[in-house]
Amino acid sequence: MLNFFIKGGPVMYPLLLCSLIALTVIIERAFFWIRVDIHRSLPLVEEVLELFRQGDLEAIRLKTAGSRNRIIRILVTGILHREYNAAKAMEAAAVEELKGMRRFMGVMDTMITVAPLFGIFGTVLGIISSFEMLGSAGIENPLAVTSGIAQALITTAAGLAIAILTIFPYNFFNNKIENALMTMETYATQLEVLNDKHRQSLNRREEAPPA
Repeated sequence: MLNFFIKGGPVMYPLLLCSLIALTVIIERAFFWIRVDIHRSLPLVEEVLELFRQGDLEAIRLKTAGSRNRIIRILVTGILHREYNAAKAMEAAAVEELKGMRRFMGVMDTMITVAPLFGIFGTVLGIISSFEMLGSAGIENPLAVTSGIAQALITTAAGLAIAILTIFPYNFFNNKIENALMTMETYATQLEVLNDKHRQSLNRREEAPPA
């Protein structure tokens, strides 16, 4: 492996850096989503919605105290701002949650793009080196020429390998983000509907003539 790296020439160093950055981000995001899945409790979310429908806000406070569930945090924000604009409050909370979910995704996207470009750059340098060797040594020394071609092929392969191995977790994490967003929107909409029903019920009571 070390011999393979050395034959790739100087471009292998930035490619090595790209691979380390991509691997670090993949590991960090994997642990992030493992923590999200651990704290993900949809039965608790359903229970909070049912308690809100019943108007038992104290029970909601006790049930959600210290919860690290992202959906719960969004719903609690909407409940706290139910008398003003629950939808806007939950939207703002969801944006903050999405920032955490999308963290470092731009770095992975950059590595997917940059690594093949470094590979192509190494290819160009290897071909230039081959032609220089061909001009100085001639066809009598084919070994000197093939070393440049080997450099060109190695850097291309390394750049493509980094991009290919990064794009799979990148798409996986993007899919997790989309699913989380859909789940948050679903439960936030349910809370909005319950809050609207609660407001309409209060308005009817206020408008009803006294007995």
